[in-house]
Amino acid sequence: MNRTMGMLGSAITLISVILFAVFMLIDYSSAAYAVCIVLACGYIIMASSFGAFAAIGFEAAKLAGIAFAIIYGVFVMLVYYAQITTLQQNDLTEQAIQILDYQKFGLFFAYDLFGYAMLSVSTFFIGLTIVPKNKVDKILRTLLLFHGVFTVVGIIPVLGLFNSDMVGGEIIGVLVLEIWCLYFIPICILSYQHFKQQEIRSV
Repeated sequence: MNRTMGMLGSAITLISVILFAVFMLIDYSSAAYAVCIVLACGYIIMASSFGAFAAIGFEAAKLAGIAFAIIYGVFVMLVYYAQITTLQQNDLTEQAIQILDYQKFGLFFAYDLFGYAMLSVSTFFIGLTIVPKNKVDKILRTLLLFHGVFTVVGIIPVLGLFNSDMVGGEIIGVLVLEIWCLYFIPICILSYQHFKQQEIRSV
């Protein structure tokens, strides 16, 4: 079951990332928001599956990776669920829109980036649990560890680099997300292969 769940989580995450990239390019924001919720669910399954196959001696990194995955899931689900419900289904004041619409670079924009920072921390700890047995594992471990660098996105709201008056801010935001998608797609593919080649463990 652990092997199957790992492959399933990786597949869900992969498909979600690809769809998110496409929806962002064609400016279909509602679908992009919805698929991000599915993406978070897929990654939590994937992270938990990595934990199930973690070697003895890596318990702390395993638990940290799963914990940060859950924190990531809570924050991004909160942000994107609000986008497709409260924001789009209600006649809100300009002040409320400034807070809830993450494209306005307000509070929910900060929550969104914090969530992705937690995702990066999660992948770093997950990477630590992988003991490479082949080329796939080595590349996957390197990508997961290096993905931890994306934690710096959590600093962006603190520095105030993006604001509602910024010219071209939305385009830059989309470009950054597309780059992230291109980076994370190989992680999903290699994770699927990693779980596929795991031996089924008896309980």
